[in-house]
Amino acid sequence: MPLDKSFIGRTYPPTAPYQVGREKIREFAKAIGATDPLYLDPEAARAAGYTDVIAPPTFPVIISMAASRQIVDDPALGVDYSRVVHGDQRFAYQRPVVAGDELVCVNSVEEILSRGGHDFLTTRTDVSTSAGEPVVSVWSKLVVRGEG
Repeated sequence: MPLDKSFIGRTYPPTAPYQVGREKIREFAKAIGATDPLYLDPEAARAAGYTDVIAPPTFPVIISMAASRQIVDDPALGVDYSRVVHGDQRFAYQRPVVAGDELVCVNSVEEILSRGGHDFLTTRTDVSTSAGEPVVSVWSKLVVRGEG
């Protein structure tokens, strides 16, 4: 069944706050092979003007993927997650994610296209601090493969 295009432009309520931990950032950096001291060493990060270690640029995928379940799990939209393939990911930063940040996500559906029997769902997750300071916007394109 095709995705419901009336969802284009729909925005979901803000998520519960996510507390960014120093060890989560270090674990993520090590998992992706990122060795920049700004990701691992609080003193190096402070020397560079940050309050604590900063996250590698793709770190917000952890938060945004969990938050996007609001969209994917909405039964009225019609996503069959067993047929989903990740198509694209991009980030637009206002500032780095820093250990100690308390982040909130607001998800929206930007685009739904159908081509070649497949649906293409583009979501946007705006990540800000719980105080309302914008941090990063994350776009994700999911391909929902057709049954044919």
